[in-house]
Formats: sequence, C-alpha cells, structure tokens
Amino acid sequence: MNTAPLSRIANQPEIVGEEERKAIAKAVNHHRLVIFLRLAFAIATLAGWELAVNYGLIDPFFFSKPSAVYEQLATWLTEGTAQGPLWRELLVTMEETVLGFLIGSVLGIFFGIALGRNKLMADVFSIYIKVANAIPRVVLGSIFIIIFGLGMGSKVALAVVMVFFVVFGNAFQGVREADKNLIANAYILGANKRQVTFSVVFPSALTWILASLHVSFGFALVGAVVGEFLGARHGIGLLIATAQGTFNAAGVFAAMIVLAVVALAAEYLLTAIENRLLKWRPTQFVEQGM
Repeated sequence: MNTAPLSRIANQPEIVGEEERKAIAKAVNHHRLVIFLRLAFAIATLAGWELAVNYGLIDPFFFSKPSAVYEQLATWLTEGTAQGPLWRELLVTMEETVLGFLIGSVLGIFFGIALGRNKLMADVFSIYIKVANAIPRVVLGSIFIIIFGLGMGSKVALAVVMVFFVVFGNAFQGVREADKNLIANAYILGANKRQVTFSVVFPSALTWILASLHVSFGFALVGAVVGEFLGARHGIGLLIATAQGTFNAAGVFAAMIVLAVVALAAEYLLTAIENRLLKWRPTQFVEQGM
C-alpha cells in the first residue's frame, strides 16, 4: 500500500471530511507500524540465527549463517559465479520465468474462459483436465529435458505447465461466478455471445484472474528453477545445484535470497498493475480489513 497519496489527501480538508481524514491517518499509521514490525522481525531472526551459530546451537555446515550468506552474495556480485556473472545467471532464469508466465497465463485465461462459456466443452474435457492436474507437474521436468534438451525450451515448458492450471482454474471459476442477471440483461439489450463474453463475463472474472497471477508467477519461477536444477547450462537453479553438490549451504541460501528478491519485486509489479486495472474499487482503510 502506497501511503503518500493518502497523506496528501488527509492534508486537504476541502476534499475529505473529518471522519475520512481520521480513517486515512489511521491507515497510514497502521502501514508504518507494519513496516516497522516487518523490519524488526527480520532483524531479530537474522541476529538470532547468527548468535545460535556462534554459540554452537546450530550447525553451520547444514544451516550456514547470515554473515556467510552475505559474503557469498558479495563474492557473486563482485567476482561472479562458477558459471559466469551473477546478473547473467539471473537474466537466464528471469527470461525463462517471464516467458513461461506469459504463455501459461494466456493459455490459462483463454481455455478457462472458453470452457467456462461452453458447457459441452467443459463436460467433455473436464476429466482430462482433472487427470492432467493430478500429475505432479515437477516430475514433467525430466520429460521436457528429454524432449527439448538442456536449453531454455525445457524450462519454459515446465513453467508454462506450472502456471497454466492455476490461471485456468481461476478463469474458469470466475466465468462460472459471473452475475447471471447481468448476462441476461445484456442478451435482452441485444448483445451477442461474443459481446457478452468480453463486455460482461471477462470483466467479472478479472478479479479472479488477477488473483491467480499473483500466485502463478511464483509457480513460473519454481518451474524455471526446478528445470535448471534438473539440468541446465546457466541459471539460478544451476547455482543451487552446484552449491548443493559442494555442500555449500551459504550458496544455497544466497541463491534463495536472490529468488526471493525477484519474486517480491514481481509481486509489487503485479499489485501495481492490478490496482490500475481495478482502480474502480474503493480505497480500503483499516476498518475495512486493509
């Protein structure tokens, strides 16, 4: 939540009343408290981890320690990794992730809406979708490596599969949850099926679809990293596999931190896009479960 616009509004009494200004101030204070508690928790966790290792309560061979993880990150940033510069490894993983995310999302939205709007197709293909969804998708990584090799194709394919079912399920359910009265009114006013789909059903399902995108990017990242872990020439997953093979716990945690930063940045970007697409929603203050 960006509190800057709320702070500016709160300082303009001609725009909002006293009650609204109090609600905005409470929301701003709540947000600042959340940020403080998040930082305090992170600092306390890292400090406790470091102290536990120093006092022999945790074995650094298995769990490393924050200072060693920091040194590993610094080494990767300044000297590069065994496979090359860290930015290149990250770029490879991000390219695989973004391609898998985009392709899987487009396919999931398309088939989710298509089957949601066509009962016959939904009844025919539902059994196959359930069977495919029941298969542990991570194990498909080995099959994709056999088919596409160690290049980018196998990682993108696994990321697509990881994303598709998440987005498809939400898009399908969002279409089924569309207001039947709005659909009936659109038909009464002369709209055809295509117009109803794009003007009524899709906007109604948009909230469901956007919610799935928050989760599916993480799945795309998992697909790319797992594919690299199984077999690759470059990527963060290969860094993790290499660190594991040399019993370098600090390297594993350092790679996890890099992935966490990427996932967090993507989450903020998706949230910004969602807020722009759904800007018609009213601002939620603390009393409304901000």
